[in-house]
Amino acid sequence: MTKSRIAAVDVGNDAVKANFGKLESELYIPNVMARDLEDRPVIGIEELDDKDPLDNIHIRVHSPALDENNAIYRVGNLAAKSDNSTELDPGSSKSEEDQTLVMLFASLALDAVSNKDAKSSKNNVVDANYTLGTGLPLREVKEGKDVGYRSQLLGSVHQVEFLVTPQYQGMKVNIKFDEVKVYPEGFAAFVNLVMDNDLKITNKELIDKQILIQDIGGLSTDIAVIRNRNVDDDKAQGYNLGVSESLEQIRDEILTKHGVELDSRRDVVDIITRKNDRHHIMVKGSRTSVHDITDRILLELAKKQYRFLRNVWQKNSQSEICYFVGGGSAVLKDYIKTLNNKLDGFNIDFFEDEDESIWMMANAYYKLISDFVRKSEKVDKKTETASSSK
Repeated sequence: MTKSRIAAVDVGNDAVKANFGKLESELYIPNVMARDLEDRPVIGIEELDDKDPLDNIHIRVHSPALDENNAIYRVGNLAAKSDNSTELDPGSSKSEEDQTLVMLFASLALDAVSNKDAKSSKNNVVDANYTLGTGLPLREVKEGKDVGYRSQLLGSVHQVEFLVTPQYQGMKVNIKFDEVKVYPEGFAAFVNLVMDNDLKITNKELIDKQILIQDIGGLSTDIAVIRNRNVDDDKAQGYNLGVSESLEQIRDEILTKHGVELDSRRDVVDIITRKNDRHHIMVKGSRTSVHDITDRILLELAKKQYRFLRNVWQKNSQSEICYFVGGGSAVLKDYIKTLNNKLDGFNIDFFEDEDESIWMMANAYYKLISDFVRKSEKVDKKTETASSSK
């Protein structure tokens, strides 16, 4: 029997972030894909295996969970260069999109073929069993969509075949799930705030406070109300507004004003958040500011996000602090701080380390699924001991 490997995967709108095994492996893949042909042209085909697999993910995906079964895709950086690349649309539900599943399967398959302990059968086929921890927006969990999402994954074999991909060309991965845990994203953020990787409490001062967690994603925003160490389902709010629409607007205006076509939203995020030359692009070889475009559009979005915060805080007046998390928070941080200083002066906090905010969900899922596995192993050992003593 193939041993089950821990996988903690956050399929974020901007990118997939994933932790595997005992944290010896992680993956970051931009959440972009494009339908493709089986034989994509490659310049320098003989040098294919010298290229980075993560920059050249080309796969066929077979799964009964998909609406478009057996389709071929470019994924991640390779897809971003395509004319027909797709990103998740504003207003869509993460749990109901093929793109969420394709990105999930791609990340697991990449881990499987690079994992030395993976069981490989004949004909370049790898059989991979996973115990998966992942999550959905609070709004979708409240609507019960986590149940259908989980059942799509369990009980079936999902196959990823690597086509023109460096190092892995011709390999197939059969993915099976021994267990799938789907966590509400707001609660996962709380777990990451107060616990380390061994599930030991590190933030004792937060554990019994009433706190808010505003998770700004690409497609949606969730505000979780944490009371008595649990998410208060009745008080939690989900909104169909993230940063994607604004990023697309910035992309469109840069094209209209400067004639520069950016490949994807990921490029817009990079322009807004990078350390050097922030809010600048190259136009015909000249460094050009796009501050007028980014400031206007992001300030408007920040005002909407701030109204969400004000609305929830008014209904939960005894809250002590609100933490902003998620990739959208990294984009809007400066704008929300400025608004808060001018207006209500709420006690809010951001993660100055943008990587920590971006990886927060994947890290939280890892803690939660690892704890589940530890507890399951303890129960199994007790059962074995009880059976042998009879």
